[in-house]
Amino acid sequence: MEPSLHTNPEKDSNPADRGLTRVPTHRSIADPIYTPYRTFSDNANLDEFTEETPAGEILKTIKSNVTGKLEDHILVTFTVGDPENPKNWSKAFKWYCTMVVAITCFVVAFASAVITSDIPGVAKEFNVSEEVALLTITVFVIGFGIGPLVFAPWSELSGRKIVYIVTLGLAVIFVIPGAVANNITTLIVTRAIDGIAFSAPMSLVGGTLADLWRNEERGVPMAAFSAAPFIGPAIGPLVGGFLSDAKGWRWLYWIQLILAGFVWLLITFTVPETQASTILARRAEKLRKETGDDRYTTEQSLDTRPLPERLRLFFFRPLQLLFLEPIVLFISLYMSVLYGLLYMFFVAYPIVFQEGKGYSAGTTGLMFIPIAVGVLLSAACSPYVNRHYLTLVEKHGGKPPAEARLIPMMISCWAIPIGLFIFAWTSYPSLTWVGPCLGGFPVGFGFIFLYNSANNYLVDTYQHQAASALAAKTFIRSLWGASTVLFTNQM
Repeated sequence: MEPSLHTNPEKDSNPADRGLTRVPTHRSIADPIYTPYRTFSDNANLDEFTEETPAGEILKTIKSNVTGKLEDHILVTFTVGDPENPKNWSKAFKWYCTMVVAITCFVVAFASAVITSDIPGVAKEFNVSEEVALLTITVFVIGFGIGPLVFAPWSELSGRKIVYIVTLGLAVIFVIPGAVANNITTLIVTRAIDGIAFSAPMSLVGGTLADLWRNEERGVPMAAFSAAPFIGPAIGPLVGGFLSDAKGWRWLYWIQLILAGFVWLLITFTVPETQASTILARRAEKLRKETGDDRYTTEQSLDTRPLPERLRLFFFRPLQLLFLEPIVLFISLYMSVLYGLLYMFFVAYPIVFQEGKGYSAGTTGLMFIPIAVGVLLSAACSPYVNRHYLTLVEKHGGKPPAEARLIPMMISCWAIPIGLFIFAWTSYPSLTWVGPCLGGFPVGFGFIFLYNSANNYLVDTYQHQAASALAAKTFIRSLWGASTVLFTNQM
């Protein structure tokens, strides 16, 4: 590809391109996972998404595939201090958007776990085994693994807001037939659809936060997001236990409808588009109409790969990394074990506290509080972990090894087996509830540290392939988490 043109005080000879200068093309990998690398050719210039230019334009000369001649294109960028750049929005509004998407993730995680409070009620009403009733959890979590393979590339091509609106709207609609289902088949099918639809916020929220916050600002907002997917499963059984005791299992679905409908309204009507490439594409289209100059474009429009090649990257690269890269494979297996343990608790707690000690579903839900407290405490520690990482960045001249991300994992990994040991040896019916209840605290405390360390390690290791590496991890993690609930009772 020919050199690109970057804004500079030195002027181009063409008056139409005044304020533009030719400089060598180079890549910016400040946010490799969140910029749309997978839609670009290998030598695409991503500065338009990461840098602001005085003129708001970059002139680029490339060889046309149609005419074979060199043609000028004007890449649209943000201007310096551009109010349409999400990173320049007020801190208060950025925090509002952050909390909306974090609450959305909480609602999604809540929906995955709340129905565990009354699986026997479903089994009894539809006259099926508990294993069949547990499929309502299994198919939902499998959807968590499948959905991101589609929604992540969709958001890269069309923007984040449209994906949020469509998928959350679909999820809200399909909660209703589950709540009024007359047979187990309807319940399982609607839960499968909801699992796929609800997976979109989980796969997009990290990118949304990267759209809003600069690198040095992102530690605390990312901690708020990281806690949401683990707080939801801890609060779900707590709320669901009392709700099912009072109203029955169908209200476990109505509460999902209320919460999901609420966050859908918030995102649809109060959170604007945050993806830079989509905002700039709309600006380029507006400039083409206003000026009649067809040279206005964006890197994404200019360098998009053919559809078959994009599909191959979207769907096959994650599997390629999973099975051919030992780092991705073993990190994914470790995260799968942890994710499976989280969902095994949903089945194990009723066994220990309801069957073993005779507690109600509501009281059993209270036993999840230490897990939630552990998650919140670990999230509160995240800024300190980030501060330590910044010292390592400075120590290594701005380029620390990817393994520096694993230091929190090396320490916090011991919290999980400690919690499991306490839970296992104090869960006998003859012993007090305090032991197995408090055993959840170190487990919850360890989850966030391990989750963040694994994600950051994969991002730093695989750079522009990080999105595919994380998709591979999410896929296998979800499959394992979905399957564990089916054999927890037998274990």
